[in-house]
Amino acid sequence: MTILNETDDRTAGQPERGQLILRHGVATRLTHWTWAIALFFLLLSGLQIFNAHPSLYIGNQSGFEFDNAVLEIGAVRGDDGVPKGVTTLFGKSFTTTGVLGMSGAAENPSFRGFPAWATLPSYQDLSTGRVIHFFFAWFFVAAFLVWFVSSLINGHIRRDILPSLADVKALPRSLADHLRLRFHHDGRYNGLQKFAYAGVLLVLFPLIILTGLTMSPGMNAAWPWLLDLFGGRQTARTLHFVCMALLVGFFVIHIFMVIAAGPLNEMRSIITGRYRIDPETPEKETRQ
Repeated sequence: MTILNETDDRTAGQPERGQLILRHGVATRLTHWTWAIALFFLLLSGLQIFNAHPSLYIGNQSGFEFDNAVLEIGAVRGDDGVPKGVTTLFGKSFTTTGVLGMSGAAENPSFRGFPAWATLPSYQDLSTGRVIHFFFAWFFVAAFLVWFVSSLINGHIRRDILPSLADVKALPRSLADHLRLRFHHDGRYNGLQKFAYAGVLLVLFPLIILTGLTMSPGMNAAWPWLLDLFGGRQTARTLHFVCMALLVGFFVIHIFMVIAAGPLNEMRSIITGRYRIDPETPEKETRQ
């Protein structure tokens, strides 16, 4: 690791603090925040687009004559004549009034898949949602390409993302430490972090990009193999939605872990690159 200072930062009555190291390079920090901004707008505009037809299918076709829906969000009128929001997942229906299918004030409900606060724009506007979505999608793709190429060159993927055999063997202990909220501030990613980041950066990111391209008629004409790869445009749309849901789940866990591990140190490392390690941490491994 690259040590930025070796002062022990001690004053009278204060314990020794760890050294500052350079944990994240410029490319990693810039692409991280580009992804954060892009994914925010992609999520909200994506739900706007989804609301135009709030159902997901498996296969290449959909319609009344097909029975291949895996998710449907809508509203129905109950036996008492009162409408309610209903979400059907793999044939099993759940009442989701107030969140999915039917939301808003009881006296003037809105019948839509996701509520107004979860979409961009908040009102139903498919064309604007598509413009916002495609605009930030290309920012997302560009950031991914920059990160991937730079990380191959500086060894970030090999060193920090791909789990080693030692990481696999240490995975149970790493998982136990995280469940107990015991963190080792040594500047290195542990096995659990490597598996999580590899899954997001090397699996979910490429998959969400490719499934997004598969839904484009223009890309279908240029790269027809995409339809074969994902088993049809409707399957690609479903996988695209699932990737989004997994990324949202990762984001929630990621933010929780940042807070639990020490938000000031973690935020400083992804903004300035500087990360304070534990005093007893051995000085090993050079960061990108």
